[in-house]
Amino acid sequence: MNNDILQTALVAAYKAGVEIMKIYTDPASDFEVERKADNSPLTIADRKAQEVIMSYLKDTPYPVLSEEGRTIEYAERAAWQTLWIVDPLDGTKEFIKRNGEFTVNIALVTAGVPVMGVVYVPATNELYVGDETLGAYKYTDITFNEDTQALSYNENILPLTAINREGVVVVASRSHLSDETKAYIEQLRAEHKQVDFISSGSSIKICLVAAGVADVYPRFAPTMEWDTAAGHAVARAAGVDIYQYQKNIPLAYNKEDLLNPWFIVE
Repeated sequence: MNNDILQTALVAAYKAGVEIMKIYTDPASDFEVERKADNSPLTIADRKAQEVIMSYLKDTPYPVLSEEGRTIEYAERAAWQTLWIVDPLDGTKEFIKRNGEFTVNIALVTAGVPVMGVVYVPATNELYVGDETLGAYKYTDITFNEDTQALSYNENILPLTAINREGVVVVASRSHLSDETKAYIEQLRAEHKQVDFISSGSSIKICLVAAGVADVYPRFAPTMEWDTAAGHAVARAAGVDIYQYQKNIPLAYNKEDLLNPWFIVE
């Protein structure tokens, strides 16, 4: 992967997160919540983050598919061998609840495969990075130098911890815990001596599996490609993958239908 391209994505995600946090931490801020066609929320933070990210990605060689971007017909997208897939604010519900569990997701996808991704968690100033040639990392204590336009951080290789447990740690959605997911967890309880449960929002869940903090993330509820692409790239670089439920087939991207099938991260 071209390191300049990766650095562009890193800075774009970080700077978008800065804009999000300006709104999030302002006690007088009005989130200006709107409802999209699917009844999911949209805030001013989504729009501001989108503007920041596009200001960086527009000068790269690749087109952008974004949750908050214009609708692009498949006839146009199908010709895109490599593209960005972006969610400027993943976990808008968590943002509105002010629980900190929201992310900025930027992925680079080639031939349907996420080859590079960054997931920034603005509330904790943590950045998960995955590149199929460079590996997977977690950056902490991130700062930005305006003069050099470069990030500084502490770097940790993923996975952070070896998975060596008697039981299994399951991470699942805080806002979208379906009956099927509950049944899956209960089935694991029947098969293992111990099942520990972590509840989290946004693409943090994928990153927790990539980091070795959790063993599996079942998702039996609707998600879109921009919800998973960046986290999927981090997972792949860390030796983890996202498989379609009951199939040994990884999720694919830039499909005609941008809705993901049910999946398992492990």
